[in-house]
Amino acid sequence: MSAEALVGSTDDAAGRDDILRVEGIAKRFGSVVALRGVDMHLGRGEVLGLVGDNGAGKTTLVKILCGYQRPDSGRMYIDGERVELHSVGDARAKGIETVYQDLALVPQLPVYKNLFLKREIVAGGRLGFLSDRKMRALARQYLADIKVNVPSVDAPVDRLSGGQRQAIAVARATRSEVKILLLDEPLSAMGAKESALIIDLVRDLARSRGVSIVVIDHNYAHVFELCDRINVIHQGRVSFDRQVAETSLEELTDYMVSEYRQQVSSGRAER
Repeated sequence: MSAEALVGSTDDAAGRDDILRVEGIAKRFGSVVALRGVDMHLGRGEVLGLVGDNGAGKTTLVKILCGYQRPDSGRMYIDGERVELHSVGDARAKGIETVYQDLALVPQLPVYKNLFLKREIVAGGRLGFLSDRKMRALARQYLADIKVNVPSVDAPVDRLSGGQRQAIAVARATRSEVKILLLDEPLSAMGAKESALIIDLVRDLARSRGVSIVVIDHNYAHVFELCDRINVIHQGRVSFDRQVAETSLEELTDYMVSEYRQQVSSGRAER
């Protein structure tokens, strides 16, 4: 099957309710072209899987979506409104949060302090003090709301399992009015029980709270468990766009192998 047959037609856009849309996003680093004109969309409450080989452009695209880098050209729309993100702060103000693979947690701090890291609640005015009691109470309430179980909000993060740590990082990112959540390898190096915890959390955030989520993962099986739709980034473009229910792990694997062989063959021809 050709790449063109595996990418959704732009004619389908009329019936979609997208919270995020990017058109023609391009990025170059010197002589290296990272993105060649990415067109991508994300529906409300949808979980989109973003896969591709190393160097395909996934990381660059995510850094642009979260405001860390600016594209050389192209357009981005949130809620149908064109936006330009100049910083991570701009992205957060628009409701975009990112959880990277390293999670950015402080292992020695308790769960509740990690949830409020850099967003601490202060009582007593300008010269006040941290309101630990209020942060503990809000932490318990929010974790209960999103069905995340931890031994105690006072437990240091380094005593939690890998799945619990990932859940805390996701909880911190979604504690505010987040609309779009970018997750980098959320199931990396996890066992079946811990993976199930994160899968349930992601699905609940999307279906119950309407958070739109982009999952970046190298493991195709994870993507099929987590996501509603799959995009493949290949040589700086989206070359595959299919609903999970309309494709299979075998089809995706065959497609990736075919693209790799074509790339190798083209490289040999150029030499």
